[in-house]
Amino acid sequence: MSKINPKAYLNDALYSKEIKRINTRDGYGKGLVRAGEKNPNVVVICADLVESTRSLWFKEKFPARFVEVGVAEQNMASLAAGMSTAGKVVFISSYAAFSPGRNNEQIRTTISYNSWNSLPGREINVKIGGAHAGISVGPDGATHQQLEDVGLMRLQPGMTVLVPCDDVECEKATVAAAEHPGPVYIRFGRAAYPSYTTAKTPFRIGKIEEFRSGSDCTIIANGPLLYEALIAAKLLEKEIDCTVLNCHTVKPLDGVTLLKSVQRTGCVVAAEEHQWFGGLGGAIAEFLSEVFPVPIKRVGVQDRFGESGNPDELFKAFHLTAQDIVKAVREAVRMKQWQRRK
Repeated sequence: MSKINPKAYLNDALYSKEIKRINTRDGYGKGLVRAGEKNPNVVVICADLVESTRSLWFKEKFPARFVEVGVAEQNMASLAAGMSTAGKVVFISSYAAFSPGRNNEQIRTTISYNSWNSLPGREINVKIGGAHAGISVGPDGATHQQLEDVGLMRLQPGMTVLVPCDDVECEKATVAAAEHPGPVYIRFGRAAYPSYTTAKTPFRIGKIEEFRSGSDCTIIANGPLLYEALIAAKLLEKEIDCTVLNCHTVKPLDGVTLLKSVQRTGCVVAAEEHQWFGGLGGAIAEFLSEVFPVPIKRVGVQDRFGESGNPDELFKAFHLTAQDIVKAVREAVRMKQWQRRK
């Protein structure tokens, strides 16, 4: 039967109701400070949201390396690109609705395009912190619930896209982004999510990690939906044997690990707090359709905008819960069985 992969080093309280819930953005703030301690060339720029994005912690520790541009996300992106050409590693921080939502053109032209055309070692080292992403922004409503950002960033040549699952992984992703050449987008939410990875949990940009092993269906998820995926696999364990993969790096996609898992299980469920077009589910469908077509079901926001409410209410309303993943797994397995009968 399926089980937690011992190499994943997950919190012992994973399935406990007492599991701690911590804001993922706290990991971003801690990661900024750690990156700044390791590299004196790390600079942080913020667009009037230092407390919300946790950039405040870097500002307090390294005031000479912090810049506040005010409500000017387009200027922030262009300024960061220029500072990068002078040898700085620049983090720009705002709500994902505004960066990359509002300044996508500046990110594309001044960051991605210039980095793509640079010589090795001269990439534009701008790291984009997209805070308050997804519907879990809650009462802020549709205008602030960025659900298209992974698609926007994934389409830009040379852009690395990270969607950490909890605060611990977000801290690791931030530190790793500072050391990774070229532009990186880091997506994280506002709400307090279960904190279940540990300092020992493996994390490497571009590498999918198997958190749970099984033989009947592969569930691949990231962000807050990864926890829901683990709960879904637990609920299904006497019925369907599920593998759960942590795909914190949407781009570049780790096709080797994904293919190995899907060749074993024969079907896939992709789960993400994002439009189900253009994000993780889209990346998986594109890859597998070319190399190993299998039944795929997607759990995500189904081509609609958000609405106001608390995160738990919205997850239920938008069908992003463990129970929704359970339903998708059953459908994927039925599709697999039907195809084999043919």
